[in-house]
Amino acid sequence: MSEQPRRPRKPGKPYRRPQKDPVRLLAFEALRAVDERDAYANLVLPPLLRRAREKEGAEKFDARDAALATELVYGTLRRQGTYDAIIADCVDRPLREVDPPVLDVLSLGVHQLLGTRIPSHAAVSASVELARVVLGDGRAKFVNAVLRKVARDDLDGWLERVAPPYDEDPEDHLAVVHSHPRWVVSALWDSLGGGRAGIEDLLAADNERPEVTLVARPGRATTDELLREEAAVPGRWSPYAVRLSEGGEPGAVEAVRENRAGVQDEGSQLVALALANAPLDGPDRRWLDGCAGPGGKAALLGALAAERGAFLLASEKQPHRAGLVAKALDGNPGPYQVITADGTRPAWRPGSFDRVLVDVPCTGLGALRRRPEARWRRRPEDLEGFAPLQRGLLRGALDAVRVGGVVAYATCSPHLAETRAVVADALKQHPGADLLDARPLLPGVPALGEGPDVQLWPHLHGTDAMYLALIRRTS
Repeated sequence: MSEQPRRPRKPGKPYRRPQKDPVRLLAFEALRAVDERDAYANLVLPPLLRRAREKEGAEKFDARDAALATELVYGTLRRQGTYDAIIADCVDRPLREVDPPVLDVLSLGVHQLLGTRIPSHAAVSASVELARVVLGDGRAKFVNAVLRKVARDDLDGWLERVAPPYDEDPEDHLAVVHSHPRWVVSALWDSLGGGRAGIEDLLAADNERPEVTLVARPGRATTDELLREEAAVPGRWSPYAVRLSEGGEPGAVEAVRENRAGVQDEGSQLVALALANAPLDGPDRRWLDGCAGPGGKAALLGALAAERGAFLLASEKQPHRAGLVAKALDGNPGPYQVITADGTRPAWRPGSFDRVLVDVPCTGLGALRRRPEARWRRRPEDLEGFAPLQRGLLRGALDAVRVGGVVAYATCSPHLAETRAVVADALKQHPGADLLDARPLLPGVPALGEGPDVQLWPHLHGTDAMYLALIRRTS
């Protein structure tokens, strides 16, 4: 069989196979999972990092690579709104007509150009190389052209160009500058009150990388033990909190591996502590966590209950989340039980408990630091979907507590429709209940407002924006 003659090469540069960069390829895969599967970055990223270490080896994919990949993913997601406005100014078509994978590569490139210290030429060339690998040479040329336009100015210059003036449209200005949907800016501003400085500080805090906070579960671990870790510093407000400075890995902490300690935001710890320390009229033997998944508050409540000889019932509607609760409580030193049940259709008799916690499902607008993609997924109409459930769970909690007992209503959202509106409706429908002043139960914590309920804030307290109302059953 005769050999076929080779097709002559066209004059010009010889073809070069694109080079795969494991860090940027991993970041791109994470963004695609977030976009295509509505995945959460904090769940997608760890297995991708683990796979990269196994595939490349620890020498070729080290801690610095993992840190860069993490920054690229979270930084791109946090600033997505800002970067979209900048990219839109650099393309000749509506952004919705740009293929999502191309937009992900562009956003990664823009973050490297405007949000990191990576030199411009390196950011552009690395992004174009990524485009060649995942998109092909044709679309890589498009990526190159757009990023070269972006590289002509810094972030401040671009914001001056693409954000409307504050005086003309304050909410839209803040939405573009701080990368939040306009409706979220409006809702947070209403909840926070005050002038421009407060809302700008809050939105800026939402775009900062949150610290990892550990909780030493009483009777099982101590803060002194956790503080012996190299990257550990004391918590700000909770006596059981220890913060890990940048680079601290919770999985490397022995007490965490042994389930004697856990990862838990300090705001969540304060909610559990406030309920545990609220004054009661009468006995203190039976506690209920009515929305216990995934188990962080239940584990702390269970440990606190054990110190007093009290029993904790942890109830969770979703079976897989009930499994997480059981795992979190495994080894608790006192009596407890985990059940799968619906708090709006109680599996217990009315008036059975002395203390009840309902940390209700919500929009999660208080945890945008940790789940930056949530701000782009949520819609104002989501509030209508959560409202009946939140009200039903609080009614169920008030029925579950005995006269003289206390209910803690908590949610990781500062939106007034999910906080004070829910509590106000419940008190109207349940006249035999009164609000307690929750502020004295958070000793040392500043800027708690006029009360009697409490709203925590990332920019004021360094916590998620947890809301807490304490309600005593009086009849």
